[in-house]
Amino acid sequence: MGAEHIRRRLAAILAADVVGYSRLIEADEEETHARLKSLQAELVGPRVEADGGRIVKTTGDGILIEFPSAVDAVRSALAIQSELAERNAPLPKHRRIIFRIGITVGDVIVEGDDIHGEGVNIAARLEGLCEPGEVYVSSTIHDQVVGKLPAGFDDLGMRTVKNMARPIHVYRARSPHDAPGSHAAAGGSPPIPDKPSIAVLPLNSISGDPAQDYFSDGITEDIIIELSRFRSLFVVAPHSSFSLHGKTVDVTEVGRRLGVRYAVEGSVRKAGKRVRVTIQLLDAASGNHLWAERWDCELEDIFVVQDEITRTIVSTLAGRLEDAGRDLAKRKQTSNFTAYDFVLLGNERWRRLTQNDLAEARGYFRSAVALDPQYARAHANIAWTAVCDVFLESADANSLDEALRHIETALDIDDSDAWSHGVYAQLLFLLRRDDEAEIHFKRALALNPNDADVAAVFANILVYWGRWREAVTSIDAAKRLNPFPPNLYHWYHALALYSGREYEQAVKALKEMRALDRWSHGLLAACYAQMGRLDEARFEVDAFVSERQRELKDRGEPLSRNRLDLALARADRYRNPSDREHFLEGLRKAGLTG
Repeated sequence: MGAEHIRRRLAAILAADVVGYSRLIEADEEETHARLKSLQAELVGPRVEADGGRIVKTTGDGILIEFPSAVDAVRSALAIQSELAERNAPLPKHRRIIFRIGITVGDVIVEGDDIHGEGVNIAARLEGLCEPGEVYVSSTIHDQVVGKLPAGFDDLGMRTVKNMARPIHVYRARSPHDAPGSHAAAGGSPPIPDKPSIAVLPLNSISGDPAQDYFSDGITEDIIIELSRFRSLFVVAPHSSFSLHGKTVDVTEVGRRLGVRYAVEGSVRKAGKRVRVTIQLLDAASGNHLWAERWDCELEDIFVVQDEITRTIVSTLAGRLEDAGRDLAKRKQTSNFTAYDFVLLGNERWRRLTQNDLAEARGYFRSAVALDPQYARAHANIAWTAVCDVFLESADANSLDEALRHIETALDIDDSDAWSHGVYAQLLFLLRRDDEAEIHFKRALALNPNDADVAAVFANILVYWGRWREAVTSIDAAKRLNPFPPNLYHWYHALALYSGREYEQAVKALKEMRALDRWSHGLLAACYAQMGRLDEARFEVDAFVSERQRELKDRGEPLSRNRLDLALARADRYRNPSDREHFLEGLRKAGLTG
């Protein structure tokens, strides 16, 4: 056909498929076929027609639909998923028919009643990324629909997909009553705990200098840390609180999203050697103010203000003023404001988790120690940057002597600091002193039961110790404390599930990640290979190798000729040889061979 005869048009394309179709067919082919036909006739067809769309074709477990409008496509998809969920509710899980749906806007080639082209391919790739029961859309759909439908969108970041040169910016579309993030898939918000529950929202910096944001963020995190020490409170982790940074969100919505009864908000103004802190405590159920206070002080007195804020919150929520004073008195804080400022600057750097940023952070922490040799947190953070270097594979366990000295100094100064025990536990694991490591993990969690990061890292270590069921329990607890967790939590969860041979659930956990890093590609490859999905496994293993070779090149290190060598450092963390072999087996099946 000559190029002049090719017909094209712009359309919104919806691709859907049935989750676990092969399993359903194997269980009862005739019933599955009949139920799918019924759904198409009673639900999908009428809904699509009502929204101005056209079913292009059906292919066993798949449906391709065309709409003239992005708004109509998303409206139709959300309605289909909502009604299908209602139909599935009374059925046992093994009999439910569940759709995954991907939608994009693109140019299509028209041949009779059929359509082809890049738009169709992208919709299919989005559907492949999608979680069961959900709707994933491209950025072009998001930009055209946002504000025009009563729908919410969760930004899932850039995703690399098979046979596409450029990554796709993906959003999860959801009905307005669904909570954002992973809870939307579960169909509701996190439950409110039995004990007083609270989220400390990021304090606004009103100093007029964006470079000072680290200071207000640091004050926020310190208040969260101090509140977390009280077992009578449930305190949302900093990462989830900071997910609302810079957003205007009603306090009742905060309570719903994070699953808490109370919220703290306020502001920080730093000017010269003085600082003003304004704080208010609110009831997230009603939106009512419980109390508000303002402090004007010298910078050196900021620690006293932090203690007063914590004491007031605890006494208001739990009636524990005496205990608050007693527990706060245990903390060994610096009295040197400049040293404290260096630690805040270092904290802001290390969270970027690059080799250069970790080195810069370590410099700030060393400056803090030089100013105050008795500053326990600064010593602990020097050790922490070394742990990060090893886990990022930019150093090995032979480089940890200095880190060990600093963390032991930190604990000599303040044995009641949960963070220091958590860092020490990870160091001991890297040094293969496992019995001691477990003691310090448990000590950290006893001192701060609200520390989601320690619970998550402990879960990761439990996997390497061959205790994957305990690991799943620990990461579940971490995700409740941190409802909008960082990507690492999903990696830890997936690794535990892989060890338990729960490959499909491991893939689901990895797809919760906003962006896939090298090891996420590697673990996806192993999961797909163990499931027999070898084309997807090879695609992911190629991405894993490319990312690692790029890292080595950026560091000026020689490229590895043996592809399996790229995985051995991670595999060697397993204590049980059979677990190590199972990890490598999946990668070999995916094509990561010597």
